[in-house]
Amino acid sequence: MTTVVKIGGARAVDPAGALADVAHLTANGEDVVVVHGGSTAVDDTLEALDKEPTYVETPGGVVGRFTDAETMDVFKMVMPGKLNTDLVEALQNEGVDAVGLSGADGQLLTGKRKSAVRILEDGKKKIKRGDHSGTIEHVNTDLLETLLAGGYVPVVGGPVLGEESDGGYTAVNADADRTAAAVAGALEADLVLLTDVSGIYADPDDETTKIDEATTAAALEAVEDAAEGFMTKKVMAAIEALETGASSVIVSDANANGPVTTALDGHGTTITQSAIEAENELEVTQ
Repeated sequence: MTTVVKIGGARAVDPAGALADVAHLTANGEDVVVVHGGSTAVDDTLEALDKEPTYVETPGGVVGRFTDAETMDVFKMVMPGKLNTDLVEALQNEGVDAVGLSGADGQLLTGKRKSAVRILEDGKKKIKRGDHSGTIEHVNTDLLETLLAGGYVPVVGGPVLGEESDGGYTAVNADADRTAAAVAGALEADLVLLTDVSGIYADPDDETTKIDEATTAAALEAVEDAAEGFMTKKVMAAIEALETGASSVIVSDANANGPVTTALDGHGTTITQSAIEAENELEVTQ
């Protein structure tokens, strides 16, 4: 079984423990793919260039980045450049033969470009144009499986390839959690979403209300109801991963001791295929 580990880009997340744990897993013969984010580093670079990052809210209440052409240039510089190289370097120092990839390499991650997005601004629905973002529709599993079979650990980040109406490609930004979900679904893997909290809390302000697992339709609904803020996209990604083939998704603490093995041992919040199947059955009977 393959494990996909998503390492977040938040300042509160230290990747060192996760990378050491990846080394432990690979030394024991496990196949691992690392997917990384990097929004914080991109924002820091934008600010150093005297450009304010732009975030927008969708009519559905999800907050996300608006990626204009200048921001996309920064993504190309930061994500496959410094961030990906830093992770590959750290894994090599852990004895792991890692290979850094952006979604553009070998058409690893492709989908349709969204050049315009629907937003909510001052209580009004609007269309904002000039976006460079996309949703992943295809994962080149042959490339990943070839690397895994050769004993390599792929380290995957943005940008991805967005298909234009004329059939060409443009590098676009895609949410890192949903990128990890697409990879995990395509590989039918376990997905570990590492973040700066120990799981999904029924009360987002109270860590004692952590939901340990969701294996039923009711438990999955409770997870969806609990998600707010940055956790909204993680739950969205978890469901996408399970609907496309992932065997399980665990949202867990990146800063725990042995964060990946700890997550796989049942710590954090585990969402299983059975919850998706139960929800689908419920929808059919209603």
